[in-house]
Amino acid sequence: MFASELISNSIPPLRTYDTVQVALDRLSEFKLYHLPIVNETQFLGIVAEEELLEVRHPEEALGGLSLTILNPFVYQDAHIYDVIRVFYQLQLSIVPVLDYSKNYLGIISIHNLIDYTSEIYAVKEPGGIIVLEINNRNNSLSHMAQIIEGDNAQILSSYVQSFQDSTRLEVTLKINKTELSGIISSFERYNYQVKAVFNSTITDNGTEDRYNSLMNYLNV
Repeated sequence: MFASELISNSIPPLRTYDTVQVALDRLSEFKLYHLPIVNETQFLGIVAEEELLEVRHPEEALGGLSLTILNPFVYQDAHIYDVIRVFYQLQLSIVPVLDYSKNYLGIISIHNLIDYTSEIYAVKEPGGIIVLEINNRNNSLSHMAQIIEGDNAQILSSYVQSFQDSTRLEVTLKINKTELSGIISSFERYNYQVKAVFNSTITDNGTEDRYNSLMNYLNV
């Protein structure tokens, strides 16, 4: 996925002749904390809501103010991981996208990014989640997939989390079924440590005993 594929066309950039009030209204409308300022196709930078709120006269044009203008951006062929890195490192609500002539193409908003993330991690798909804790030497996704497919299931998404100064990893697997007891047993049989399970249909082993006790009581 490239940055150009995530551009939002519904959020217009600010112009230097726009007033502070126009900028604040637009930030409120799109629920953002930053907006780009553009002169025709030239990207001038990003203005932050917190600074605009301090302007005493909101009818003033942006071009006539001495504002702190941020200048982060990504090129149109940047990978989505690079986009996420810019969002995270600079704590932004938007990231501008430029071509190699530094022309403004549009922005990626934090809302676009969340929507995209929910798609690649199959958040909307029904299923269960298994979190495994493994040693980084045993990180074989193909073997995990074989175990899951052996129970007539499939991996919808996965991600790996590492830990500083440690050889252990956490592998999170989204699986297209909620009855996970067979898969969990298989993982444990292969000495995987199952750290957590979510959205799983758990069989209540005490149900039958309680039913039999009730029947015995009614027969008294």
